[in-house]
Amino acid sequence: MKLHPEKTWLEVSASSLVNNYKVFERLVRPAAVMAVVKANAYGHGLAQTVGILEKRTDVAWYGVDNVDEGLLVRRLGVDKPVLLLGYTPLARIKEAVKAGLSLVVYNASSVREAARVATARHPAKLHLKVETGLNRQGVTIEELPAMLKLLRQGEHLWLEGVSTHYANIEDTRDPSYALQQLKNFNAALEALQVQGFDPAWKHTACSAAALLFPQAHFNLIRLGISLYGLWSSSETRVSAAERGLKIKLQPALTWKTIVAQVKHVPRGAGVGYGLTERVTRDSKIAVIPVGYADGYDRGLSGQGQALIRGHRCRILGRVAMDMFMVDVTDVPQVKEEDEVVLIGEQGREAITVEELAAKIGTVNYEVIARINPSLSRKIIK
Repeated sequence: MKLHPEKTWLEVSASSLVNNYKVFERLVRPAAVMAVVKANAYGHGLAQTVGILEKRTDVAWYGVDNVDEGLLVRRLGVDKPVLLLGYTPLARIKEAVKAGLSLVVYNASSVREAARVATARHPAKLHLKVETGLNRQGVTIEELPAMLKLLRQGEHLWLEGVSTHYANIEDTRDPSYALQQLKNFNAALEALQVQGFDPAWKHTACSAAALLFPQAHFNLIRLGISLYGLWSSSETRVSAAERGLKIKLQPALTWKTIVAQVKHVPRGAGVGYGLTERVTRDSKIAVIPVGYADGYDRGLSGQGQALIRGHRCRILGRVAMDMFMVDVTDVPQVKEEDEVVLIGEQGREAITVEELAAKIGTVNYEVIARINPSLSRKIIK
């Protein structure tokens, strides 16, 4: 029997991450690639992912959500540009500026605070977010003149970049809205030039836009979900195929656990909280020590599956906080501490992130981002 020191863990494939990065690096040349490692690198482990990319690629930028993530990248010894893509509270702008982190801005108050704390030694590096149709973060075309006036007045402010974000580039095969957003962004670039601004970095493209719209590359793309080997959506995958793109993404994450107990229950016995399910035959069940506290969604109750000895084993009853049960009646020789796969391959079977997302009515992004960050991430070379 192989002994496991942890009851559940993730394995992250270094070669898959590098493959996915290089697929996009080749595709978008001469544009540079920002590796987006927010949300604990989409559940893959921020420190582990950055460590792999630093050793085996030439990442130009890193994208994170917040100051804490940015500081962690710095503590890993990375001196490359790091962009805070999310909102930075005013109270933490000084900390970000001092650490040499670049900030996305769209509020006058953020620009004023950046101007207040910036110095000749630590200038504030700002990326202006332009509102082009997502109606989330961003400055509208009408608001640009006032914002640019503020930027011009700040003594140690550097408008390092300008960006926008697409609204439905992943959810449809109709490109008309995205192309209108791109047109709006180009109009904003013209307005910037008229005011004497020419930011060094211009970026609009997420993974889907990088694949489907070369005109959206400018000189930097933000590589997020597809860095980890996942397609932004089925529509993106179909559109890429229609354009003749032969893209092979390699999912980098495998989620494993072990069998905690094997037991026999008689026909008619209830399984789990609420007795929501009763077995219809004399059954053998396995207790799996993973639950919704680990990020394994409760919505998988009664319909999710786990791989044990190369077999798909359906969840019986509810997923609890720290464990659930599966039916192993038809799986021979199951025993305690057998390896279990929740996401990934085992034998000839595979459970994908997309499969889990479809069963709980969400997207692959959420499935991986919600995996508990405290779980061990092991690098598989």
